[in-house]
Amino acid sequence: MRAILGLLAAAAVIAGWFILTSGQRKTTPVTRTFHAQMGDEPLVCDQLVYDNPGGDGQFRVRDFRFYLSNLSLGQGDETFAEPDSYHLLRFDNEDRTHSITLPEVPLKSVDTVQILIGVDPAANGSIEVRGDLDPNSQMAWNWEVGYKFVVVEGALKLGEDVVPLVYHVGFSENAREVEFMLPPDVFADGDHEVHLIVDLAKFFDGTAQIDMQALPSVKFNRADAEILADNYAIMITLAF
Repeated sequence: MRAILGLLAAAAVIAGWFILTSGQRKTTPVTRTFHAQMGDEPLVCDQLVYDNPGGDGQFRVRDFRFYLSNLSLGQGDETFAEPDSYHLLRFDNEDRTHSITLPEVPLKSVDTVQILIGVDPAANGSIEVRGDLDPNSQMAWNWEVGYKFVVVEGALKLGEDVVPLVYHVGFSENAREVEFMLPPDVFADGDHEVHLIVDLAKFFDGTAQIDMQALPSVKFNRADAEILADNYAIMITLAF
C-alpha cells in the first residue's frame, strides 16, 4: 500500500512539473524598442542643427523623455496587459533607443499593440510608487499631484540671441492612446522584438505647426498643452 501511495505521489509531482513547465513554454518574451528620430534621421542632441518649423531660427534638443503606460498586446479576442505598466522613456544613450521587455506574454502571437502616451488618470492622481512613477522624481509636478507626460527642453537661436525652450505637458486630458496593427509575419524569424519610431519632429509639426519663437514654453496653459498632445499622439509609428 505504501509503495502504491509512493508511486501516486511521485506521479503527482511529475504531472505538476509537466504542467508547470508546459505553462512556462507557452509564454514568450516580447521586446519593444523605441528609436528616437527627428524626421528620418536619429535624434541629435545638444547641437543647433534643426530649423524652427513654424518660423525663424535653429534649435537644439537638450532633453527628451516621456511616460508610456497601460502597455498591452492582443491576439484576436485575447489581451495581455502588463501589470504596473508605467515606463519612463529616455533617449540619452548613444544609439537613442529605449527598450521595454515583457518577459512572459501568454499569447501564441501578437496582432495588436496598445500604449498610452502619458499616465492614466487613476495613477496620475496618486502618490503611490508604481513602475517608473515616483512622486519625488523630476517628472512630477511640484504644484499638484501628477506627472509631466512629455518633457522636451532645449534652446532656439535667433541671430545672436538664444532663447530657452521648455515644453512640459501633463494635464490628465493630455494622455493619448495609440494602437498598432502588426504585420502577420512580424515574428516569423523567431525574433520577438517590435521596433517603433518616435519622431520628435511631429511634436513640433504634427496636426499643428509650432513656431518656437512665438511659443518657447508650455507648462500651465491647457490650450497650448492640448495642441502639443495632439501632435505627440502621432509621433510614434511602427518601423518596417
